[in-house]
Amino acid sequence: MIYNIDGIDYEVIIERKKNKNIYVRVKDDMKIHVTCNRLASKLIIKNILDNNIPALRKMINQVNKNINRNNKFFYLGKEYVIIKVDNIKRVEIIDDKIYTKDDKMLDKWYKDEIIRIFDERYVYVFNHFNENIKSPILKIRTMKSRWGVYNRSNHTITLNSKLIEYDISKIDYVIVHELSHIIHFDHSKDFWNLVSKYCKDYKKIRRELKEE
Repeated sequence: MIYNIDGIDYEVIIERKKNKNIYVRVKDDMKIHVTCNRLASKLIIKNILDNNIPALRKMINQVNKNINRNNKFFYLGKEYVIIKVDNIKRVEIIDDKIYTKDDKMLDKWYKDEIIRIFDERYVYVFNHFNENIKSPILKIRTMKSRWGVYNRSNHTITLNSKLIEYDISKIDYVIVHELSHIIHFDHSKDFWNLVSKYCKDYKKIRRELKEE
């Protein structure tokens, strides 16, 4: 089950027990874990999530703080120092510092940037993709072990929200990679030839992403 909050998809893990109540929490894997009784339907679970979106946001924000790489703030391949200023009205980046009123303002800005930049890069890469393919639906979610996924059954491309920490070349590579899977649903020589057509240094980028 997938649940969307603020434009980002989160996987919902349902664990059925003999509980009378339903418990919801967000773990370090950035998945929403629901413990409920065996009779609780997905519709009931969805309604509970709908009614607890503010609490879910708080849990997601807290997990994001806990798992942020080395407690540092990364954005588009650069590391920033967070400076909190009481009277600031919007997030501002100056040199190697990012200024914000509080964590809430920064978290909202970060989520908005994920959606904005991923949408922009997807449109850019797709428009330069010469192969005759239908544009997939773009989704965004936090994934633990994959940077992107192409789903043939519903023709969607899902990007890992953590890609926002990396530079544009890496975001573009993942988009090229998943678009290429529409033509070659494998990792054959033809697949990699197609990837290299749009991303000449894909081998270097792959190594860098695996090293992180």
